[in-house]
Amino acid sequence: MQNPVEQALSYKNIAVVGLSRDPSKAAHRVPRYLQSQGYKIYPVNPFGGSELLGEKVYGRVSEIEGQVDLVLVFRPSEEAAAVAEDALQRDDIKALWLQEGIVSSEVAAMAQERGLIFVQDKCAFKEHRKLKG
Repeated sequence: MQNPVEQALSYKNIAVVGLSRDPSKAAHRVPRYLQSQGYKIYPVNPFGGSELLGEKVYGRVSEIEGQVDLVLVFRPSEEAAAVAEDALQRDDIKALWLQEGIVSSEVAAMAQERGLIFVQDKCAFKEHRKLKG
C-alpha cells in the first residue's frame, strides 16, 4: 500500500491554489517543477490574471473546466478550510495537499469524511524528488 504522499503524487491533474507570479517564491517554483515533470497544472489565484505558467488562471477550484485530482494549497493555514470547501464542491478531487508550513485539522477532517488522501506540512517538490530517488 502506498503512503499518502506517493498516492497524492500519482495523480497528474493538480489545481494549485495560491500559485504566485513571483519566480522567487516556492508557490511559483514548486508548481513550475511539477509541470516540468509532466503534471497538468491549473493555477488558482483569486487575485486574477489571465495566465500563469502558460495555463489559464482560475479564481477558484470549483471553476476549473478540466479534470482535477489533487488540490495543492499555498495559502495560509487559516484560509485552507475555505479553499477545501470550495474544492470539495467538485466530485473529481481525490487528494488534498497543504504545502509545507500549512496545517489544518479542519481540512484533515473534511478529507477524512470524504475518504480523500490528505497530506499537510510537506513540500510537494521535496517529496517528489525523494520518490524519484
